[in-house]
Amino acid sequence: MLTLHEATIRFGGLTAVDHVGFTVEKGQIFGVIGPNGAGKTTLFNLVSGVHKLSSGSITFNGRELGKMEPYQIAQAGIARTYQNINLFSNLTVLENVKSGRHIKSKSGLTAAIFRTPAQKKEEAAIHEKCMELLTFMGLEKKADLLAKNLSYGEQRRLEIARALASEPQLLLLDEPAAGMNSTEKVELTEMIRKIRDAGITILLVEHDMKLVMRVTDRIAVLNFGKMIALDEPEAIQNNPE
Repeated sequence: MLTLHEATIRFGGLTAVDHVGFTVEKGQIFGVIGPNGAGKTTLFNLVSGVHKLSSGSITFNGRELGKMEPYQIAQAGIARTYQNINLFSNLTVLENVKSGRHIKSKSGLTAAIFRTPAQKKEEAAIHEKCMELLTFMGLEKKADLLAKNLSYGEQRRLEIARALASEPQLLLLDEPAAGMNSTEKVELTEMIRKIRDAGITILLVEHDMKLVMRVTDRIAVLNFGKMIALDEPEAIQNNPE
């Protein structure tokens, strides 16, 4: 589904991602680990189009992502969450998820102004789909609360729900367990598996090694921008480097 070949990005004299290559197969939970500053989030930014490659290539379902803008990559079927929570804090939980569904809507400004039957039908369908996602993430009873009034763990789940609203084939999760307590991490582990079981491939960056080793099929290890290992979780655990 996703192939990185010699993916490299330089910021001035710093090579943040250095000739990294791996393949994510459909249906996998693929982990990327490494210390702070290893280039993990930069790698996510390359896949999602925030940064452009200096050299190498990234392909998704056979399409080259290098020259595509972030919204085009989202349309192609890739969604992401962020290391730092990035919600619309003064919108409701439901409105946040609806914002992620925008990419699927077809009604234009005129239809919205005149409230055409097609626009009303589409709006009802968006509402229904977003409530389904809130139920999937265990947030349906919080739909009318402002996002800022959720607990930290609930805000993390809301970010995932918003990403899922675009119906991605590939979901990028950037440190989803950051700041969570042990109970929330157990729930998140089950949620990640549940998302995979729903047919969505996952690329996961995470510092919590217990979570990573529990859910991933394969792991790439980065250090100072270079990939130093690529293997199954057990082999990674037993790799001294």
